[in-house]
Amino acid sequence: MSGHGGGRGWYGRVIAAAVGVTAVAAAASVWVAQAGPVEDGAGKKARTPAVKPVSVEIAHASDAGAHGVNITVDDGPDPTWTPQMLEILKENGVKATFCMTGVQAEAHPDLVKAVVAAGHRLCDHSVSHDTTMDKKPESYQKKEILDAEQMIIKASGGVRPLYYRAPGGAFTPYSRGLAASHGMRPLGWNVDSKDFERPGTAAIVATVEREVANGPTILFHDAGGDRSQTAAALREVLPWLKQQGYTFGFPVR
Repeated sequence: MSGHGGGRGWYGRVIAAAVGVTAVAAAASVWVAQAGPVEDGAGKKARTPAVKPVSVEIAHASDAGAHGVNITVDDGPDPTWTPQMLEILKENGVKATFCMTGVQAEAHPDLVKAVVAAGHRLCDHSVSHDTTMDKKPESYQKKEILDAEQMIIKASGGVRPLYYRAPGGAFTPYSRGLAASHGMRPLGWNVDSKDFERPGTAAIVATVEREVANGPTILFHDAGGDRSQTAAALREVLPWLKQQGYTFGFPVR
C-alpha cells in the first residue's frame, strides 16, 4: 500500500498488543476531543457533538507556527512497524498524524487505540489505498472515504479522523468537499521522504534535511513493506529537526 508517485507537486508528494486502562485514561482529553458516535452499555448510540465542516483547501501549514513541522505517517497501522514508530516518537516527545487505511485499522484496532492513547491524531487514508481514486466515479470515492472513516472510528473506540489524505495525492474537488463536510481537513505534504522506495536510511534523512525548507508537513510510512529504514531515519531526523530549532505540531484544521 505504499507508492506515492512523483508528479503530484506540493500535494502529492515496544508497545503492548492491547492498550491498558491507564494509558487510555491518560489520553482521555484526546478521546473526548475527537470522539465520534459510540454506543453505551445498552447498545444505544450516545449523544455526541455534531461534526463541524472544515475547509476544503488542502492543508500544509502547521499549528505550531512558522517554524513548526508536522510528522505524518501513512498506510498503517502495522503490527511490526507502528509500535516502533510510536516508541521513537515517544522517546523524542513528538506527536504525529497517522493516516490509516480502513483495511489496516479494521485488522489492528489495538494499534489504532494505541496511537490515540499516545496523543497522536488520526487521518482517513481511504479503505484500500487506491491511488487512481481521482479517475473513479464519485460513488466509488464516497464509499472509499466514508467506509474508511467508519472503520477507523470503530477500531479506535469512537475517535474520529480529523484529516483525509488521498492515496498518492489523488484528490478531486468532490473528495475534498466530501471529507471536509465530515470534519476531515484534506491533508497534503511538502516533504516526501521517499521512504516507501527504501533508498537507504541515509538517503531518507538527506531528503528530509534538504527539503524541509519547502514546507512543514513531512511524509513517512509505517506499512506497505519493510519500514526498518524509516524507523532508523526517524531516530536521526527528529533530534536533527530539534537542533535546527523546529517545533512539532499538527496540520492546521
